[in-house]
Formats: sequence, structure tokens, C-alpha cells
Amino acid sequence: MTSRDDPDRELVRRTLAGDSSAFGQLVESHTAVVHRVAARVVGPDEADDVAQDAFLRAFHRLDRFRGESPFRAWLLRIVHNTAINAAQRKRAEPVGDGEDVQEQVDERPAERLPARELEESERRRRLELKLTQLRTEHRVVLVLRDVEGLAYAEIADMTESPLGSVKGRLHRARGELIDILRNNTYDWELPE
Repeated sequence: MTSRDDPDRELVRRTLAGDSSAFGQLVESHTAVVHRVAARVVGPDEADDVAQDAFLRAFHRLDRFRGESPFRAWLLRIVHNTAINAAQRKRAEPVGDGEDVQEQVDERPAERLPARELEESERRRRLELKLTQLRTEHRVVLVLRDVEGLAYAEIADMTESPLGSVKGRLHRARGELIDILRNNTYDWELPE
């Protein structure tokens, strides 16, 4: 998609002209992806704050949007930087072994889900926990490529990294994740 094909360009133009409802439409259409990216970098507890901060930063910097890339890529670069900054501030906090997550799960009211849905939900929760064990720069690239489906060039632009570095980080991230999952084959049924 070229920047001319970007459906958000008109909303950006209207926002810059003073139409605040246009920015509301931008927020509405990108909230889900912004929240997902933020949650996978800083965790679900801080994702709302990071997403809100990223949208606020985007609003105040909207006049810097040159339209050379799609608005979504520009916005996700802001989300990425905001989330990385938040993760670095939080870095002093050690990553737990999962017991705290299990306690939170036990405190929730019991839901009657079919066994398959419950198993899939548990696997997603465990995968999220495993993702937190990856280095931040590896986790970001893995999420942007394999979860959000961004192109390598978009990721390189967003993270302000050379294309080769993005590919290398993604390769290392996938390898790290496979090693982490293999250490717990009971959960993932991966061959040794």
C-alpha cells in the first residue's frame, strides 16, 4: 500500500484542520492493534496506559506525519517507542516464574467453558507468559511480524533498525521461543 492509498490520510488532514472527531475515528480504527502491540511489550496491566500515552503523543505530533508511509506504520512506531520506554522503566522488576499469574487465574470466578476453549485459553495465557521471557527487542519484532503481520520493511521503519537487524532479531526471537517452549513439552507437545 502506498501512502496515497492510505485511507487514514483524509482523517489526518481533517484532524490537522481542527476536526477532533476525525482523530477520534483514527483512534477507534487503530485501538485494537495499538493495544495488542503495547500489551505484548509491557504486559496487559500497563497496555492501557501505554496505548493512551501513544495516542496522545500521536495527536501532539500529527503535524510531523509526512505521509511517506501509512499512518498505521507511523502510529505503531510511536506505540513501539512508548512501550519500549515504559518497559525500560519497569526493567528493574524481575520476571516471575508464573506463580503470580496462576494466583490471579485462581482468583477469577470459575467460568463454565467447554474443555477445548479452556485448554486454548490456558495455552494462550502460557504463551503470553513465555513471550515475556524473550528480550524486549526480540519480543517486539516477533509480535509485529508473526502476530500483527507487518512487513519486514515496516518493522525496520518502525523500530528505526536496518532490515537485516530486523530479520536477525526475528530469527533469534523464534529460536529463543522454540527453546523456551521445548523446555515445557508437556504444555506444547513439541518434539525434542
